[in-house]
Amino acid sequence: MAANYTINIVRTLASSAATKPVKPPVQVFGLDGRYATALYSAASKLKQLDVVEKDLENVQKTLKADATLKEYLYNPVIKRHLKVEALKQMATKIKLTPPSVNLLSLLAENGRIGRLDGVTSAFSTIMAGHRGDLRCEVTTAKELDEELKKELQTVLKAFAKKGENIILELKVDPSIIGGMIVSIGDKYVDMSVASKVKKYTQIIQASV
Repeated sequence: MAANYTINIVRTLASSAATKPVKPPVQVFGLDGRYATALYSAASKLKQLDVVEKDLENVQKTLKADATLKEYLYNPVIKRHLKVEALKQMATKIKLTPPSVNLLSLLAENGRIGRLDGVTSAFSTIMAGHRGDLRCEVTTAKELDEELKKELQTVLKAFAKKGENIILELKVDPSIIGGMIVSIGDKYVDMSVASKVKKYTQIIQASV
């Protein structure tokens, strides 16, 4: 089912449904990963990978700067076709390439524009692999000091293959309480206190 869904996304994003999808250098999972993989395939065929990556960065910057537009797009009450039109107008204004426009339209048509951040992150992971880099995303409950950052960088280098550069992205999310969540390429490890609390709660509830 998931494979068929991915193929449908690829066919929508790609310029030709008859061509075989291009396999990304790094596998990304979940719905966001399937959209990102399809976008990689479409952009790769058109030789526009770097341009599309820049497109997604520009979209993020535009939505961050225009709170009204972002609120409009994320409003569940607004009709999907109206969101598509708003996105197309934005795409024309900031001069997005066809694969990027198709992605935004597809997300809006499917009621999934809220997944744009996740798709962008997954595409960045794929592009890091494409360049021979290893993207590491680390989420902690509070900001790390410089000493801990250096220690973390040293530990993460052990996961890199010869010739790979570590691209470290640090995020702060107080809701995880403590510990950290680490995403290295296509690997994901949740070592947060919040996940442990949830696990123990489920065990306790199951035993009652």
